[in-house]
Amino acid sequence: MSILFEPLKIGEMEVRNRFVRSATVENMARESGEITTELIKFYTRLAKGEIGLIIPGYMYIHPSGQSVRFQTGIYNDDLIHGLKKITDTIHKQDGKVAFQIAHAGIQTYKGLIGKLPSGPSGKILNPSTLTKSKEMLEEEIFDSIQAFADAAERAVAANADAVQLHAAHGYLINQFLSPFYNRRSDDWGGSEENRFRFLKEIILKVKSILPRDIPLLIKLNSNDYTIKDGITPPVAAKYAQWLTNLGIDAIEVSCGSAHFAIFQMCRGEVPVKEITQYFPDKLKPLAEKVMQDMVGKYDFEEGYNLEAGKSIKSKIGEIPLMLVGGLRSFNYMEDIVKRNYTDFISISRPFIREPFLVKNFKEGKTNKAACISCNRCFAAIPNDYPISCYVNKFPNEIKPTVYI
Repeated sequence: MSILFEPLKIGEMEVRNRFVRSATVENMARESGEITTELIKFYTRLAKGEIGLIIPGYMYIHPSGQSVRFQTGIYNDDLIHGLKKITDTIHKQDGKVAFQIAHAGIQTYKGLIGKLPSGPSGKILNPSTLTKSKEMLEEEIFDSIQAFADAAERAVAANADAVQLHAAHGYLINQFLSPFYNRRSDDWGGSEENRFRFLKEIILKVKSILPRDIPLLIKLNSNDYTIKDGITPPVAAKYAQWLTNLGIDAIEVSCGSAHFAIFQMCRGEVPVKEITQYFPDKLKPLAEKVMQDMVGKYDFEEGYNLEAGKSIKSKIGEIPLMLVGGLRSFNYMEDIVKRNYTDFISISRPFIREPFLVKNFKEGKTNKAACISCNRCFAAIPNDYPISCYVNKFPNEIKPTVYI
C-alpha cells in the first residue's frame, strides 16, 4: 500500500490517509452565513470521496471579517446547529473535519460589511477595491482575538475534530504577521516579535478553551508576494519555529493573497473575461487591462510551495506539515511524502472538479488530477456563483452584487 494511504496522527486526532481538502470558499451559504442544503450536499460528496481530513471553506468569526457574500459564518451561537450538519455528514463517512476560522481584515468591501475595512495599519490601498484601509484601535485588536476564541468554542460545539487558524492569503492574521501590511510602531508592530504577537495571543486564548483531544492547526504563508516584502520564506520558517514552541499541532504551507497576489496563490491561467464580468461597466476597461497584464506571468508549476515547505519542515521537528499548491500527480505526491518533505498532501482546485479523486487514486482508476488550473472556479467567487468546475462554460446570466 502506498504511504499516501497510511494513517497519521495530528495531535491526538488520527487521519486515515495523507490527503487533506484544503479550505476553499464555497459561496453556498446564506447571506447571513447560515448553512444551506447545497453546502451539505457538497460536503457529502467530498466525504464519500474518502479524503482523510476535510477543511471547509473559511468561516468568518465576526460580521466585519466576512470577505464574500455567500460565505459560511461562525460568528454567533445561532450558526452552530447548521455547522453540526457539516460535521455529521463528514463523520458518517469516517472522515475528519477541521473548521478554518478567519477574519478578512482589509480584504473585504465596505458595501459588504457596512464600514471601511480595517487592519493593522491604515491607508493601505487595496488593488481589488481601490479603497484605503482603516487602522484598528487596540480595543478592536483585543475584540478580534476574543472573536477567534469564541469561534473556536463554537467549532467544538459543532463537533469539529480540529480547528485551523487562517494566517495566510492576506487575511487579518497574515496582515499582522507581514511587514507589508503591518506598519505599526506600537506593541503590535515594528519588529517580528511584535508582528507575531497578534497570532500568539490568539493561539494562547484558543488553546485555553480547546479540549486536549482537539488539535489546533494553522495555515501559514511562506511568501506574501506583495509589491514590497511581506512574509518571505526565511521569515515564515522563523514563525513556524515559534509556532511549534506554542504547541501548534500542524502547519499548512501556502502563499499569496486573495486581493494583493491572487495568481501567486492559485497559479495557472488568468481568466480575464470571467473576472472582468464582475466589475461595473465604468471599471471594466481598467479591470480588463490589469487582468490582461497578468496573463502569462503565473504559469502553473507542480508543487510551487515545495521549496518553502522544505525550509519550514526543517524547523518544526515532528509537527506534521501540510503542503498545498499545484499538487496534481500521484507519483509526485507519493515521492515528496516518502522523502519527508511533507506529511500531508493538501489539495484545493482538483477536488472542485473531482471530489472522488482520492478514492480513484486508491482504486487505481487514475494517477493524475484532471484539473487544468484554468481558475474559472475562483473567478466564480466575486461573481456570486457557487464554487464549481467551470472549465467548459462560465455562467453570465446572473448579475452579481458589486460591493466596490
